[in-house]
Amino acid sequence: MKLRFIGRSTHQHQLVTALAVLTCASVLHVPSANAVDNISVGVRPLYMADQLPDGELKSELLACDLSGMKPSTFSIGHRGAPLQFPEHTVEAYTAAARMGAGIIECDVTFTNDRELVCRHSQCDLHTTTNILATPLAANCSVPPDYNAEFPFEEVQCCTSDISLEEFKSLTGKMDAGNPTAKTLDEYLNSTAQWRTDLYAHEGTLLSHAESIQLFDELGVGMTPELKEALVPLPFDGDYTRHQQATQMLQEYRDANIDPSRVWPQTFEEEDIAHWISTEPEFASQVVYLDDRYNEPEFNHLDEATWTPTMKQIHESGVRYLAPPLWMLVTLDSDGKMVPSPYAKAATAAQLKLIAWSLERSGPIHVENGGWYHQSVEPAMRNEGDVLTLLDVLAKDVGVDGVFSDWPATTSYYAHCRL
Repeated sequence: MKLRFIGRSTHQHQLVTALAVLTCASVLHVPSANAVDNISVGVRPLYMADQLPDGELKSELLACDLSGMKPSTFSIGHRGAPLQFPEHTVEAYTAAARMGAGIIECDVTFTNDRELVCRHSQCDLHTTTNILATPLAANCSVPPDYNAEFPFEEVQCCTSDISLEEFKSLTGKMDAGNPTAKTLDEYLNSTAQWRTDLYAHEGTLLSHAESIQLFDELGVGMTPELKEALVPLPFDGDYTRHQQATQMLQEYRDANIDPSRVWPQTFEEEDIAHWISTEPEFASQVVYLDDRYNEPEFNHLDEATWTPTMKQIHESGVRYLAPPLWMLVTLDSDGKMVPSPYAKAATAAQLKLIAWSLERSGPIHVENGGWYHQSVEPAMRNEGDVLTLLDVLAKDVGVDGVFSDWPATTSYYAHCRL
């Protein structure tokens, strides 16, 4: 929810704040199971297809019969559908399922009473919820400093600052915050222009266990990502990383979820090793999120810079490798998108590939797709080129799935081309 206090009196500010705290979402209102009986991709994918150059891809996509669409595991809801809905909320997850996502992601972190919840970062409550507009702002690791010129410059609010009950009292909003803002209104009202607050008036937060319940009702696969701890571990003296990793998968067992519906993710090698050695039911679908691009010497075009090698990753027991989009593609001498040496080596090592994250960037024409498309920037000119990239990933690279901030696009492509 985007709280708008402009023109309200001090008394009205206090009333709204009080209501925000008193309204605790203690009961999860799960949409009925028929929420995905009628999948709809809307107009955006067709708008993108209109921008493709004439040819087979454009013709096939625009001629595609969209009736009878089914969910596709190729289409993965990245944080739900955060292009237009507050991420990791009931509303975003439901929207993703209604757009045909066959798998949906809950990023997993913990509260101060050691309960697991869905947030992209342990310390993003100040940008993804209304916490700063509630008395819980006082609990933040670094609360606003209203005596400073820029009260929100250093603000940091973490899930581990509050309990599950307190977490559930918050409302999700579009992920944004203006660190140079001088007022709370200015800080909160900072959603990127290419996103929207149209669906941000309510965002129902969930525990990890509640996300499992919701995803089961929606009939989708589940891909929880155990997030990096941003507080010292062991937390509160004895809560360790291995305990979190075990607790996360135990919640699927507690809900009687078939492990074949679960793809646990992590960037952390210790989580990978722990799950493969201790969780045999889930081990075959553990997803290694590859962030070796952070290493100065790493080059996705040069196998000599990759440590570990693709063969070593496979020998460790990993079967799913998930790099960012740009690591899987490059440009040939004609400027066309083709599989990268990284993609070819992963396939040769019998690693299944998942790419992230489509439609995470702003409008393509502004920055040629930005970070997520950096290896093919010259080929990214308009929104149609996103579909060209998607076609290369599916047909030439052979990815098993693609995370998207608007899974209607990946669902549309999967239905029409796969």
